[in-house]
Amino acid sequence: MVIDLNADLGEGYGIWRLGDDTALLDIVTSANVACGFHAGDPVTIRRTCAAAVDRGVAIGAQVSYRDLAHFGRREMELEPEELCAEVLYQLAAVDGIARAMGGRVSYVKPHGALYNRICRDTVQAGAVIDAVADYDPSLPVLTLPGSVVHEVAAAAGVPTVNEAFADRAYTPAGMLVPRREPGAVIHDVAAVAARARQMAVEGSVTASDGSSVPLTARSICVHGDTPDAVLLAQGVRDALLAAGVVLQAFT
Repeated sequence: MVIDLNADLGEGYGIWRLGDDTALLDIVTSANVACGFHAGDPVTIRRTCAAAVDRGVAIGAQVSYRDLAHFGRREMELEPEELCAEVLYQLAAVDGIARAMGGRVSYVKPHGALYNRICRDTVQAGAVIDAVADYDPSLPVLTLPGSVVHEVAAAAGVPTVNEAFADRAYTPAGMLVPRREPGAVIHDVAAVAARARQMAVEGSVTASDGSSVPLTARSICVHGDTPDAVLLAQGVRDALLAAGVVLQAFT
């Protein structure tokens, strides 16, 4: 059993700090670095990439809608060309900084509302995949199992990787419970750690109605902006290692 443990990092902006990037980078194997559209700024991106390189943590570009005011968590209607260009812009910016720090972007993970939208919307999924294909078609895209992104990416020759969320509730259909609903984000360290172990070892997740949903994932995410994110991530890491899981980046 080999699992990647990823977290959203570099989400500070200007004088505002969000999460403990340094502590999380000592726990995870992949870092989804905010590209400046939902969070992050040039200094934060540079510092996060440099710290990731120092620790041997894989760097991913966490592309999003241009939505600083709402942290990229509201859906937006964009023409495919505009969305493609904005994703390409973000990807190129973070990869440029990562290379200057001695690393590189090795995968792409959409953020927030964009992530959820392209799981079901082939038009916006196509725009995101077109941007990745234009920049570097070898870069894998993280997405949910069953997402339409898999089919769209395969047609463009772009690889995809299945991802699961240890700290998010799931519907019986295997989708994420919307954040606006109670219980959508799980904060209990023991519960999150147990869910991560279930995902990795048993290949399933317990849905919000108590049913067991099959789930195959190569990477497990713990959000970096939640309270006690470091404790959650450490709990997940400890539980996976105790179960005999090898923690290794998928790239």
